[in-house]
Amino acid sequence: MFVPRTPLASVGALALLSLASACTMGPDYAGPPEVIAPGSNGGTFVRADESVRADAPQLARWWESLGDPLLTRLIDDALAHSPTIDLAQARIAEAQGSLAEGKAGLMPSVSPNAMYVHARLPGSAIGGSGEGEDGADGESSGGSSSLDFYNVGANVSWEPDLWGARRRGIEASRAQVGQRYAELADAQVSLSAQVAQTYVNLRDAQARLALTREAVAKQRRALNLTRQRLAAGTASDLEVERLQGELAANEAQTVPLDTQVLLYKNALAVLTGQAPGALDSELEDEGALPLPPAQVAVGDPAGLLARRPDIRAAERALAASTAQIGVKEAQRLPGISFMGILGIGGTEPGDVLDPGNLAALLMPQISWPLFDFGRTGAQVRQAEAQADQAKAQYRQSVLEGLQDAEDSLARFGATRRQLARLVASQQSAERAAHLNRLRFAAGTSSLIDQLDIERQALTAASNVAQAKAQLTIDYIAVNKALGLGWSE
Repeated sequence: MFVPRTPLASVGALALLSLASACTMGPDYAGPPEVIAPGSNGGTFVRADESVRADAPQLARWWESLGDPLLTRLIDDALAHSPTIDLAQARIAEAQGSLAEGKAGLMPSVSPNAMYVHARLPGSAIGGSGEGEDGADGESSGGSSSLDFYNVGANVSWEPDLWGARRRGIEASRAQVGQRYAELADAQVSLSAQVAQTYVNLRDAQARLALTREAVAKQRRALNLTRQRLAAGTASDLEVERLQGELAANEAQTVPLDTQVLLYKNALAVLTGQAPGALDSELEDEGALPLPPAQVAVGDPAGLLARRPDIRAAERALAASTAQIGVKEAQRLPGISFMGILGIGGTEPGDVLDPGNLAALLMPQISWPLFDFGRTGAQVRQAEAQADQAKAQYRQSVLEGLQDAEDSLARFGATRRQLARLVASQQSAERAAHLNRLRFAAGTSSLIDQLDIERQALTAASNVAQAKAQLTIDYIAVNKALGLGWSE
């Protein structure tokens, strides 16, 4: 049997020729556009006050500055077990798989195969000695012949990357991997801030619930004393009704606070990857409200742009979109592909063991979408428009990031000033309660008046506690706006 043979050297020569002429289409990525001028605003944040420093902040684990071991453990648990982090990590693995697939596309594809063919052909002498005769390699009966063929080999296919379409695709995939890592960091930033804010809200609700219950207890004592005075004829029904109304109003305030405590406990459990209620016993005892440090390191706007994960993700998306332009441009040009077949075989099973029966076939193919009625040109314009969108999105991310940082610093400074005034108000209420306590001891003030003044002092203390919680929440917002809370 005749087996055509093709020299393998020709395959290597064509491959070298293709590699030598390879080039890369599309624009080279030159980095993101400049959104703010270097050193603008003196290199500092506009809304920063004396409570912040221009020192570079700690990139990760900013929550340790709050000095609350339970909060630290909750955030660590969330970062380790939250489905949000698992989802971001799975997307990284997906992007890495896409990158590996793109790299593999530069290499030839080899598919081993084994084949057996049995053919019975009417009116043909293939494999036999002719019609009506029995041959060594086949048989015939009634004007037909049969053929057996055995082959073991491999199919090889390869498309050289003449215009850099695959290399641009790898460039885009590599940028997408970086984007997914930045999105993981952004998820860590958001999750750590969310856990911290929920924890502070829980401690605030618990503190306000305790103060409200203390105020209710004082009002109940005042009501009982007023009823005693009413029985003695020294108080009126109006006073009793007024105190009963105030008592009922304060008792009603405990109901939503109780509910808030339960909701915050549920939220913390879910954020740490557990079922609602899993942390109830651990969070049952009222803990101290964590407070921010006296001064906060915030760095400068330039450092923010390099540090904030959502901005880095937008920059990587821009790099990927730019590379896709080259992918589409390369598709407009002619391409060449090779398909080869290498095998050993013949009409007997033993032929697959004889190297002398080697068959090689090379089939080059040239394709060129020359007349596609503008389809590939439209795809190039789409890729360019997508790159423009990514550029605009990057600029938007930078501006929104700067606004977020400036707004959070403004709120943080305003809450500090508000807290200072509320503390002064609380101190005044406590002094008034102390002075009236002296008058009560001297018999010049009633117990009802004393209880009412103490209730006012509790209200002032509740306002201070709420302002302290808001200050810590604003501090958390500053760290989130600065892009802190992730590790490299």
